[in-house]
Amino acid sequence: MESDNKKEHSNDNFLFKLISGELEQAPFARDMCTRFPPEPNGYLHIGSAYAIQTNYNIARSFKGKFHLRFDDTNPLKEDIAYVNAIIEDIKWLGYDPGEHIYYGSDYSDEIHSAAVRLIGHGKAYVCDLTPEEVSEYRGTLTQPGKNSPYRERTVEENLALFAKMKKGDFAASSKVLRAKIDMGSPNMNLRDPVIYRIIHAEHYRTGEDWCIYPMYDFAHPIQDSIEGITYSLCSVEFKDHRPLYEWVLRELGIESPPRQREFGRLSITGVVTSKRFLRQLVEGGFVDGWDDPRLPTLRGLRRRGFTPESIRGFIKEIGSIRTQSTVHISLLDHCLRQELKASTASVMAVLKPLKVVITNYPDDRAELLTIENNSENEELGKREVSFAKTIYIERDDFAEHPPKGFHRLSPNGEVRLKGAYYIRCEEVIKDSDTGEVTELRCTYDPITKSGTGFNGRKVKGTIHWVSAEHAVKANVHLYDRLLLESADTASGSWTDAVNPESLVIMKDAMIEPFAAECGEDCLERRLQFLRHGYFCIDKKHTTADRLVFNRIVPLKDSWNKKN
Repeated sequence: MESDNKKEHSNDNFLFKLISGELEQAPFARDMCTRFPPEPNGYLHIGSAYAIQTNYNIARSFKGKFHLRFDDTNPLKEDIAYVNAIIEDIKWLGYDPGEHIYYGSDYSDEIHSAAVRLIGHGKAYVCDLTPEEVSEYRGTLTQPGKNSPYRERTVEENLALFAKMKKGDFAASSKVLRAKIDMGSPNMNLRDPVIYRIIHAEHYRTGEDWCIYPMYDFAHPIQDSIEGITYSLCSVEFKDHRPLYEWVLRELGIESPPRQREFGRLSITGVVTSKRFLRQLVEGGFVDGWDDPRLPTLRGLRRRGFTPESIRGFIKEIGSIRTQSTVHISLLDHCLRQELKASTASVMAVLKPLKVVITNYPDDRAELLTIENNSENEELGKREVSFAKTIYIERDDFAEHPPKGFHRLSPNGEVRLKGAYYIRCEEVIKDSDTGEVTELRCTYDPITKSGTGFNGRKVKGTIHWVSAEHAVKANVHLYDRLLLESADTASGSWTDAVNPESLVIMKDAMIEPFAAECGEDCLERRLQFLRHGYFCIDKKHTTADRLVFNRIVPLKDSWNKKN
């Protein structure tokens, strides 16, 4: 993790420089402390990772603490399953908060007391307007709002009504508590914002203790103050909320209050991170759950085979951004390729098998050939691969009528088998009904065994293969971008937006047994399938009878070239 922190000290990190300048004035009598405040109503995604890393690294840069605090003030959408998933994902990502895991709902009494204090100071009132009327009274960006007819209720009346709200005497949405600020403010967030609402629902943590719940903009600064947060770091869309954050702390008389500072919001091309949109994709059956490898959720990226190091490297590569910033998804793939290129073993996998019988190879013979695991990293060693009379090659590696520049196998043509021999195609067998090529009859030249010298002979093409007798049968999932480049995410209609080739399933692929001979480690190991890309085992769909591999990324960025 130390390498991640170095970026935080670089001269181009505006947030680090901003905070460094402020800390020179010694505004706090406490250590640096930041927090990440997710709502437990969904799963973390790649954008969440950017916010987490920003908060975590700023805290570490100034030798401070990092808090994980759940903003669990809406019982209608929250679930303990999301809480557990978020904790697990943050730890997997490498930003373990340790003992500093907190829940906003644990501060319910303090937040309620703060609301009562505001009422007592004449700074909050109970309003009977409907949600639609509240919105109407707020005005627009060009027109000021107008006061609620309930704005001038007395302190005593507001205290009594708020107590009845807490007791459960009123129906949901029939009343709210609003801060009394300025309905004519050019900042919409200061036009008497709602700070408490009535919700009659059981909370996953507090049960039925409460039927009134604070709004995030009110609870957030109070929670920060209770925990001793020094910097509330949030994305730039919350900049207009900062005056309300500061108003709450000021009106409550908080000394040495935390400071809200904003950083840029990260957007990624071809990726949807909105929880609402993600939920539509999941519930509409367009994807295989929240951990679908095509989704930008951390659980999806993890199942696909991305490593925490590659995600951290991606965020580090982006650096510190001030405003809205859009990054091409290919950068994330690039960061993973750079990590896997020299650290993964290569194996031969035939995704579209074509049977090849080597007619002059002995029927009862099988030999072991030695092949390097990674041509760029000798430390990964070598492995033994079985070779026998019948093998499989890729169907695409044979052409009955080869185009110009085709350097693989064709009738009367010769090609080298990776780590093995030269073979020549002598006969093509076809299905009598369809005309499809079903088998090739080839001969091999024993003198061309890899590593023994070829008598000066050369061929232009080398192809991979697997022994039919020894191969492991598996399904292989090839992933592409979930959404088409032209997708209109705002419409909420996903039928025409989802890329029909975002998942291609190759059934009955043939893979050399080395890919499955690693015991339990197989579930975490990444492999390179020669010419196909980087793969890992899909834990969700692999069974005792059938391995399923996910392609993490292809060897080269094909998506960027297509668009």
